[in-house]
Amino acid sequence: MLQKKQKGFTLVEIAIVLVIVGLLIGGVLKGQEMITNAKLKRVESDNAGLAAAIFSYQDRYMQLPGDDNAADDRFDGFSAVGDGNGSIDGHWLDTTVDLETGKFWMMLRASGLVSGDPTDFLGQQNAYAGKIGIHSGGLGIGGHVTVFGRLEGSVVKILESRLDDGIPNTGRVRSADFSSAVAEDASGVADIGSLATDAATEYGDLDLYDTVFRF
Repeated sequence: MLQKKQKGFTLVEIAIVLVIVGLLIGGVLKGQEMITNAKLKRVESDNAGLAAAIFSYQDRYMQLPGDDNAADDRFDGFSAVGDGNGSIDGHWLDTTVDLETGKFWMMLRASGLVSGDPTDFLGQQNAYAGKIGIHSGGLGIGGHVTVFGRLEGSVVKILESRLDDGIPNTGRVRSADFSSAVAEDASGVADIGSLATDAATEYGDLDLYDTVFRF
């Protein structure tokens, strides 16, 4: 009795399948790389744009947005004012109509330097779904800093390599472990790192960070 021969794949067919699989994997990886690069560019652009808006507001009105104690006279129908002490008080995550960190966004929007409703005191969202904010000092950096929350360590590493020294606790770019909570230090002053009081010492690729930029 004759046995029926089993037909398998030829080497050529296997090679074609492997090539197709390789192209698919390469396409997916290239797509992910393009998405990551686009998000990184948006973070850099948002940071530069926000710093430019702050400087423009200062040049125009001789006060800081959020701290401006004459904003109600500058903008029609606007009632929020700061105390004019030269510091944008409050925690970058804690934005309300009563805090200067919230009035910061309201004044920038009222001035037209940032798009949006002047009654909106909420901070913008960054490309990685975290918040963007302003803080008076942070993680050893004096003066005001912009803060981008919830950035992945792998992302911050790239930002550090482009903008700074690659070390989380030195230079003009520094990071603390991410926390969505707003905490206070022993003196009752809101702390830049939320639950973390110090900058991180190294970046973990999958860990999340609140990253500050000196401008």
